[in-house]
Amino acid sequence: MKKFFSENKIILAILVAGLIVGGFVYLAQNQKAKEALRQTVVENPVQCANIPDLPDGAVKLATKIIDGDTFLIEGGYSVRILGVDADERDHPCYEAAKNRLEQLILNKEVKLEKGAEDKDQWCRYLRYVFVDNQNVSLQLLKEGLAVARLAVSETKYNQAITQAEKTAQENKIGCKWQAINSAQNPNPAQGSEKENNNLQPNTSLRWEKLTTPLTGLTVVDACGAENYYHKQIIVEGKIVGTYRSKTNTVFLNFGNAYPRQCFTGVIFSSDQYKFAQNPEKYYEQKTVRIKGEIEQYNGKPQIILKDPSQIEIGK
Repeated sequence: MKKFFSENKIILAILVAGLIVGGFVYLAQNQKAKEALRQTVVENPVQCANIPDLPDGAVKLATKIIDGDTFLIEGGYSVRILGVDADERDHPCYEAAKNRLEQLILNKEVKLEKGAEDKDQWCRYLRYVFVDNQNVSLQLLKEGLAVARLAVSETKYNQAITQAEKTAQENKIGCKWQAINSAQNPNPAQGSEKENNNLQPNTSLRWEKLTTPLTGLTVVDACGAENYYHKQIIVEGKIVGTYRSKTNTVFLNFGNAYPRQCFTGVIFSSDQYKFAQNPEKYYEQKTVRIKGEIEQYNGKPQIILKDPSQIEIGK
C-alpha cells in the first residue's frame, strides 16, 4: 500500500486538487444560483410569463375599476392607463377619479392602444384607453381628476395630454385644481408680514453649491415657496416625510407629512438612476436645498428634480 501511494502520489495529488477545486466551483455556482433566485423573488415578485399577449388595438370589456388610472379587463388582467397619474387610496382625489373612471368605462368595451412599453413591473398592460372613440386619459385630465405623467419613451398624444392638463389647471377645474389659491401675490417682496416671514430660510448650515452668489437665485424657506410660482428659486427646509408611488415616483415632503406638506420635491422614475439609491430613504429627515422652477400640484408648490445637481444636503 505504501508502495502504491509512493508511486502514484502525483496522480493522487492531482485528483485531490481536482476535487477541492470542483467543490469550490460547485459551491460558488450554487451560491450564485441562490442569489439570482433571491433577486428574482425580491425584485420581480410578480412573474409576467403567464400574462398573454394583448394585440395593439384590442377591444376588451372593463370589468373592475381599481383606482383612477388602473382597471381590470375580462380574464382578470390589469391595465394601467398611460398618460395620467391619479391619486392613490386615502389621497384627496382618489374617490373622485375612481368614480369617474367607473362612469366612463365600467362594463363597457374599451379599445386598448399600445404605447412604447407593453407591460410594467407589476405585469399590468400599459395602454391608452378609448371608449366610444374618446381618449380616457384626456377626459380625466380635462376634468381635473388626474395629472399628466409622460415617460421619456412615450411620444403618443403628448401635446394633447399636456394641453388638457394645462387648461384644467389654469381654469382650476376638478378635484386637482379647485383648491389652488387664485389670489397669489405676483411680487412676494410686497406681500403681507406673514408671507415675508417665510421668505428667508432659518438655518445656520453650510452650503457649498446652492447659494445665491453661485447661482444668482433667491433662497427661500420651503414653506414660503407658494409665493414664487413659475419662478426659478432655491428652497431650503427639512424633508419630514417621503413616499414612493406605484409608478415609482418619489415625493420628498417638507414642513409636514402628506397631505399637510407645504412643499414637495418630486423625482420621476425615469430620472432616479442619476440619484442615490432609494432617494426616499437617503433624503428623509435631512435639511436640504432644492433648485428649480416652482410648479403647482394639487394646490401645493413643488419642484421637479431631474438631476442631483438640483439638491444639496446641508452640512
